[in-house]
Formats: sequence, structure tokens, C-alpha cells
Amino acid sequence: MDYGRYKYIQTKKKQEAKKKQSSFQLKEIKVRPKTGEHDLQVKIGHIKKFIGKKDKVKVTVIFRGREITLSDLGMDLLQKIVEETEDIAMVEQNPKFEGRSLIMVLSPR
Repeated sequence: MDYGRYKYIQTKKKQEAKKKQSSFQLKEIKVRPKTGEHDLQVKIGHIKKFIGKKDKVKVTVIFRGREITLSDLGMDLLQKIVEETEDIAMVEQNPKFEGRSLIMVLSPR
């Protein structure tokens, strides 16, 4: 068998495998616990756009200073985001605290 032909077939197989491989990025959206309603809707629009492109979205609620006492507001905010995007996204990582921020990961359905 011709070695050049063999190498050619091997590269074609690698290219085909690479084509079928699914890839995604992890996008991040940052909000604060006192984010306004319209600003939140804009952020949800961005989340829907990212999910539509098959990317995962990391939603981060950042607490500054004494806002850390408003952790229940942060949870409510994340719950509202989940409800708004439940038709196209699912929660991959439930909300959890990492330092002064509350983090949740959404992935496409």
C-alpha cells in the first residue's frame, strides 16, 4: 500500500472526527442583588442568546460590602433567571456561594 495514501486517509479521518466533535464556551453574566428590572431583562436576553448558540452560561451574583446580608435576594434573582429561561436552559450547577459571590451554571437543553 502507498504510504502517502495511508497518511492522507488518516488526516481525513481526523478531520471528520473533529467536525463531529461538539464544542462550547463558558460565558459569564454578572449581576448585583439590587439590579433593576429592565437591566435584568437585558441580561436574560443575553443569556438566551448564549444558550441559543449552544454555550454554557455562568451566572454570578456579586455582593459588595454589607450586601452579603442580602443573600436571599441573590437566590431569588437566580430563581427568577431560571424561571425565565427554563424552556431553553437547564441548571447544570445549582447556586452556591464562593466567597462574596453566588454562582450558578446553565446549559442548553
